[in-house]
Amino acid sequence: MISDAHQWTEEGSVEVPGTTEPRFIAIGRILRPHGVRGEVLVEVITDFPERFDVLEVAYLGYDNWHAVPYRVRTRRRHRAGVLLSFEGHPDRTSVEELRDMFVQIPIEEARPLPEGSYYAHELMGLDVITTEGEELGRISDVLFTAANDVYVVQTARGEILLPAIHQVIKEIDLAAGRMIVELLPGLLE
Repeated sequence: MISDAHQWTEEGSVEVPGTTEPRFIAIGRILRPHGVRGEVLVEVITDFPERFDVLEVAYLGYDNWHAVPYRVRTRRRHRAGVLLSFEGHPDRTSVEELRDMFVQIPIEEARPLPEGSYYAHELMGLDVITTEGEELGRISDVLFTAANDVYVVQTARGEILLPAIHQVIKEIDLAAGRMIVELLPGLLE
């Protein structure tokens, strides 16, 4: 459901004025049309793929601040992800424009994560400080890799890539807005 905090734009997208926090969280990315009946193949990018089983409205967009609501007509699992179709989009041509959009849900519907786990948007902008007290910079991005996530830290000297592993990430304090890290030998070279 759309909360009262959202406003509709002329294009039909939903946005929240004056906020810097994302309003949506991506659960999938549309890869391409599938078949001729208006289905799209969605890459699942959530730890909770069962969300798609009950998804009634998908918010489609290229970022986490603006999205257009689409009523889901059908949903089914596929070996490469999930197949979705939307009301008002009966054929391949009508869904071609959706390619590469993120399938999102309102951030209020995000599931609570276990202790020590965080959504990427919660980490953005955290100050990164070494265990010795040196301020390195701020988190500007999170890269998702097969082995582990990687935090991109913007510093005065450029970017540093920190692997999200216990040997490096010692503490995350969202309330204080900081992450304490221990730099492994060679990490800054």
